[in-house]
Amino acid sequence: MAVESDYRDWIALLKPRVMTLVVFTGVIGLLVAPGHLNPVLAFTAILCIAVAAGACGAINMWYDRDIDAIMRRTRDRPIPAGRIQPGPALGFGVTLAAGSVLVMGLVVNIPAALILALSVCFYVFVYTMWLKRRTPQNIVIGGAAGAFPAVIGWAAVTGSVDLIPLVLFGIVFIWTPPHFWSLALWANDDYRRAGVPMLPVVSGAKETRRQILLYTIVLVPLTMVPYLMGFSGLPYGITAGLLGLIFLERVYRVITDRQDEAGNSLTGDAPAKAAFKYSILYLFALFGALAIDRLIG
Repeated sequence: MAVESDYRDWIALLKPRVMTLVVFTGVIGLLVAPGHLNPVLAFTAILCIAVAAGACGAINMWYDRDIDAIMRRTRDRPIPAGRIQPGPALGFGVTLAAGSVLVMGLVVNIPAALILALSVCFYVFVYTMWLKRRTPQNIVIGGAAGAFPAVIGWAAVTGSVDLIPLVLFGIVFIWTPPHFWSLALWANDDYRRAGVPMLPVVSGAKETRRQILLYTIVLVPLTMVPYLMGFSGLPYGITAGLLGLIFLERVYRVITDRQDEAGNSLTGDAPAKAAFKYSILYLFALFGALAIDRLIG
């Protein structure tokens, strides 16, 4: 029996919490790019990034509605809860995706629109429909989709792609596995029940912890590249180093914890949950420091 929906359910389809981080990295890419963009065009570019991210969320919820209904973390989403039917949700997502790319191309520039279209197609077809249910490397390869916004923001200003936005892309790309695998450790039972081959389900908690550590060890020096290239100043370099040390400390707590092996996922304040939450703050603070450093420097 269908349950009547309201505007909050349609907003929930857009995954606003995920959208916030995507929009933020897009804004940073726009702010640190050389040159100047008319404020109206800049707002339009960020709006298009936000709408495209929301479209990806809606299409993802449409495609994953079967496993969302099984997982405790997602079973109250609008589609599995019956508040929005699958067909309208898909139409909503496709319309937003097409509209965002079209407006970006017509109002801002074609290169930014092409990269935006690539990011949408990568998230929908490569990550959601191909990788997520087939390989424990789903979030590694699929992480590229979430790494595009900074490049799109840069391209909106410059009409091209340079080395620096590729470095920012790399930072988000390498950040994604330790970020998401910390969540996967915490929500391990959910993914196992739904049959999603996340790394903890396929390879176990011990290997997942090891991979989280390895990616974080790569991530921390990678965040120093803008400073080493001379693109940013000492304030960013110091901030990136301190944030990285705290991230490594959070990861150390994860690799020395055994709570998730005892089947206690989704309970308490496990180190994996704490690392997941810090990883979000980490990326916000890191990219924010880069923008502030550039603007005052």
